[in-house]
Amino acid sequence: MKSVHSVIGTLMILASSAAVATDSWYLGGTLGYYDLDSERAITDDYQGSQAGLQIGKQLGDNVAIELGHGVNIGHDDFDVTSLTGLLWMGSEAANWRPYALVGLNQYNIDDVSNLAAGHDDKSIQLVAGLGLGTMLNDNVQFRADIRGMLGHDEDGEDVGMQLSLNHMFGKKSAPAPAPVAVPEPAPAPVVADEPEVRTITIRLNVEFEFNKDIVLAVYGDQLEAIAAAMSTYEDIDLVLEGHTDSRGSDDYNADLSDRRAKAVKAKLAADYGIAASRISAIGYGESRPIDSNDSDEGRARNRRVVGEMSFSEVVVD
Repeated sequence: MKSVHSVIGTLMILASSAAVATDSWYLGGTLGYYDLDSERAITDDYQGSQAGLQIGKQLGDNVAIELGHGVNIGHDDFDVTSLTGLLWMGSEAANWRPYALVGLNQYNIDDVSNLAAGHDDKSIQLVAGLGLGTMLNDNVQFRADIRGMLGHDEDGEDVGMQLSLNHMFGKKSAPAPAPVAVPEPAPAPVVADEPEVRTITIRLNVEFEFNKDIVLAVYGDQLEAIAAAMSTYEDIDLVLEGHTDSRGSDDYNADLSDRRAKAVKAKLAADYGIAASRISAIGYGESRPIDSNDSDEGRARNRRVVGEMSFSEVVVD
């Protein structure tokens, strides 16, 4: 029978197309009604209700295959053995899911005396149908479908319906979880060592001869150091303070101390190119001695121009 071979091929295709491995199977009871073609019988149609059992295997999210057997309720005119493949449609999350079925039915007719001529007491039919199913809870499935059966040549065209109540066993094998990427630990932030900073102070102390405001050449190194620092750090200004010893009047010494401070300022500007606007010159006369004015040595120390500047720089190893 070419058509029977086609159905068997279809069932094999359904089984091989299952995409998700599963360990789920089910066992259930059935209640059906069959109306066989009247041409089979001499006096009566073969029709009535049937009760049966079925066992099935879930091959994937959408494909199942089952084997069932049913017998007439109240009398034993015929029984049916079926091999059926189911294709579920729609989302598993839906309350009701439609399905299509295709397979084979074998009828065993016991009342041979009532068979019309040319009909066998055993016959195989192609079966196809549509139905709806739902899960009543996590393990119980209910289904209802209508079926059309087509026999080979003289076996007729039959119709039927079936209700199924199945208990599901096992669970689908969950796909292996996708590997979770473990983030690399963030590298510890590189904390740069705080640079070592030092403060440098340059002091200028230019001493003068008695009653003079001439800057002696011996102080050239001090002046050069001050000028170099001011050239490097252009935001630093310099204050020069002029002083005298106690000989002479206060007014004279105030003027002399002022001239001495301005002489050092002029030297820095003329010889070293330091802007005069960055240098202040102040004369304090004899008011701020650093030594005794009772000796030559002490008075020599008091005849002076002093200045001081400080700046910070990074220490390079």
